[in-house]
Amino acid sequence: MAHPKSRISKQRKRKRRTHYKIEAPNVVDCQNCGAPKLPHHVCGECGFYRGRLMVAPKVKEVAAPAVDFSNEGLDD
Repeated sequence: MAHPKSRISKQRKRKRRTHYKIEAPNVVDCQNCGAPKLPHHVCGECGFYRGRLMVAPKVKEVAAPAVDFSNEGLDD
């Protein structure tokens, strides 16, 4: 089995790993609606890509108001 000839110091290991870091994604504005989106991806808000409708936008369903069946107005 392969094994290191000599121990790798903490400094050498950390120098090597300086480039292993997370980067913030490049976000651009949609040309159609102005929402932030990733480049070369369909807009999640309006469904447009390069000025054309690619995906029908999802319609957000509004929840019905809760009905209260308590005995507030009834006198027994």
